[in-house]
Amino acid sequence: MFAAAVLLLATAACGADEPGAADDGATLTLWTRAATESVSKAYAEAYNATHRNKVEVTAYPNEEYPAKLASAAGARSLPDLFAADVVFAPQYAVQGLWADVSDQFKSLPFKDSVAPSHVRAGTWEGRTFAVPHTIDLSVMLYNKDLYAKAGLDPEKPPRTLTEFAEHARKIDKLGEDVHGTYFGGNCGGCVEFTFWPSVWAAGGEVLDADGQSGRIDSPEMAAVFSLYRDLYDEGVASPGSKGEQGPTWLGALQSGKVGIAPGPSVWLDAIESKGVKTGLAPIPGIVGGESTFVGGDAIGIGATSAKAVQAWDFLAWTLSDEAQVEVIAKRKGVPVRTDLAANRYSSADPRLVTANGLVAKGKTPYARNFNATFNDPQGPWLTAVRGALFGDASRALMNGNDAITQSLRKE
Repeated sequence: MFAAAVLLLATAACGADEPGAADDGATLTLWTRAATESVSKAYAEAYNATHRNKVEVTAYPNEEYPAKLASAAGARSLPDLFAADVVFAPQYAVQGLWADVSDQFKSLPFKDSVAPSHVRAGTWEGRTFAVPHTIDLSVMLYNKDLYAKAGLDPEKPPRTLTEFAEHARKIDKLGEDVHGTYFGGNCGGCVEFTFWPSVWAAGGEVLDADGQSGRIDSPEMAAVFSLYRDLYDEGVASPGSKGEQGPTWLGALQSGKVGIAPGPSVWLDAIESKGVKTGLAPIPGIVGGESTFVGGDAIGIGATSAKAVQAWDFLAWTLSDEAQVEVIAKRKGVPVRTDLAANRYSSADPRLVTANGLVAKGKTPYARNFNATFNDPQGPWLTAVRGALFGDASRALMNGNDAITQSLRKE
């Protein structure tokens, strides 16, 4: 359905930028997935309070959202604006579901500080189709009380992945129901989000620049999987890690029984709400460096919208100092601009400054067929993950890389 709609949408987009005042009282429709609903509505409420235009947000269940967009694209009835998981951005840009906003984006005085990996994800053939909407980063989250009990300094998180493993082993020796670490071993998205930064920190890659070939059979990737496999085999990683598909991942850290684990930065408050004093640090490589998976959502103007001028007014405003500080940072979110990493809200919590500063250092994978290859439970990535962690490790990454490359190149 997407493929059939591409030409029609591209044609519609050419005439979408109709004359009209940017803030003339238009009503704009914005679709988002449930995971991003609260942030999208916060943006809309703040914008609506200070503009004649009004943005109406509709959220759909995460698992139903791609099909909903596909149906709207086929009917040439996309909303004026829609957000999507940033890993879908290359696919939607290639398929022409978003209008071209290259000239508008280039005119922004702060364009060079907008999250570079997100901008790259929404770019196709040198043209910009989407901008960052929300950002979620992968970081190391650690239990400061367990650190202290294990004789570790709660203010000195690991600077290498090898040191991370050493810390996890020391905490695991506390015994009872405490474990050194935890990971989502049956969740492709969880593993890519938390393991890949260690590969990048070591100078390795997961994909080629065009997202057409896998690079998971690298020495850097093998070293990361070997380290986590050892932690599981030794019992340092909780046994629950093997079957973790994602839904109970946060709960494991909220229990206060896990020493240190990589996870989403947005979990910081959720973990501390359970009384767990939590530290935050960058995810390192085996012998040093640091990186992050810059996740979250991208947003663009629906290619069939007749209100492109007004829709861009909203998008430009969401990237402004006002929106990024008073809407995002005030909610303890991660600003989408690197020049606003330190602001009057984040400066009150050094952990937030640390997380925000990673936006410029992290990466967002770029591949048109990313979801089917890496996030789909039936895709080749999870098979490779399971083999590397719990099966035939010597063959898993090599065989997996071939399957991943084939999947990435499917038309």
